[in-house]
Amino acid sequence: MSSAPVHILLVDDLEENLLSLEVLLRRDDVVLLKARSGEEALELLVHDVALALLDVQMPGMNGFELAEFMRGNERTNHIPIIFVTAGSADNQRRFRGYEAGAVDFIQKPIEADVLRSKARIFFDLYRQRRQLAEQRDALEAASLALREADRRKDEFLAVLGHELRNPLAALGAGLHMLKKRAGTDQAEPIREQMERQLFHLARLVEDLLDISRISEGKISLQKERIELATVLRSAIEASTPNLEAAAHRFTADIPEAPIWIDADHTRLAQIVSNLLNNAAKYTPAGGAVTLRARAADGWVEIEVADNGVGIAPEMQSRIFRLFEQVEDHRDRAAGGLGVGLALVRQLVALHQGTIAVCSEGQGKGSCFTVRVPG
Repeated sequence: MSSAPVHILLVDDLEENLLSLEVLLRRDDVVLLKARSGEEALELLVHDVALALLDVQMPGMNGFELAEFMRGNERTNHIPIIFVTAGSADNQRRFRGYEAGAVDFIQKPIEADVLRSKARIFFDLYRQRRQLAEQRDALEAASLALREADRRKDEFLAVLGHELRNPLAALGAGLHMLKKRAGTDQAEPIREQMERQLFHLARLVEDLLDISRISEGKISLQKERIELATVLRSAIEASTPNLEAAAHRFTADIPEAPIWIDADHTRLAQIVSNLLNNAAKYTPAGGAVTLRARAADGWVEIEVADNGVGIAPEMQSRIFRLFEQVEDHRDRAAGGLGVGLALVRQLVALHQGTIAVCSEGQGKGSCFTVRVPG
């Protein structure tokens, strides 16, 4: 239940009466809002009030008129009102009070136990109502998140169907052509094309397996003391075909002095390779991709930068979500299921590290920075 304080409105034209009410109702979890007139009380109704104690007889706007105003206002019409009166509560006065929206009357002089008991009931009701509102908001937020996840999963399945169909169609066509050209010089190029499509298909299946591992929390690390340069060389080797295919200028800035780190060699290389492949994919042909690494203050920092299509500010917080792809980049995401960066974030987190992206916007390149403990 929320621990926010409860606001109580006290309205009486006599200061001594306000002080008496304050003494009776003072609690650590209660904020008492005091007003000497109906007009002054209206200014205090900007707060979310759990209960209002109104003096009936006041100069200017009396208690009944203030209550009628509160009942006519959408913001305040839910506030329980107890009238405090020094006069006799005859039937006519009670009728007008209840008609104005009162839930009860209290006679002066006030019985302390009676007032505290009634106030406590409204405190509890207010907190229960606020708790229900918070639960409703939480449920709405969860429902919205589920709908968004469902939408992205539907998009992912559509992309998956397209991505699987292409290599399967190419493999089928290749087998058909091999039957016709078996034993000829044309057979070898066909087999090479089929090998590329098979590699592409295997990578898609591996992405699907990684989705399952992410969802079920089954990705684990095999940490050991390793030298960072060996990890980076493995990542570069894995990414070189994509970098060369796009004729990118690739630069690696790796310190000559050994940098030792406790990490999973395969998974850390996968992190860097995924970032390099991502840079290669979203950088126009002939672009520039840079890999930098350094150690400082007990951390190892790995940076992959490019001068490619960039990322709009509103997308930079979304690209690490599972199945998420930048809408304007989908045409470039050949062979991608939108799980690469989600997997990278998961693997970085398992290394107790962080990953951040920086881009000045579309067409201005991007830079991903991974920090893991040294």
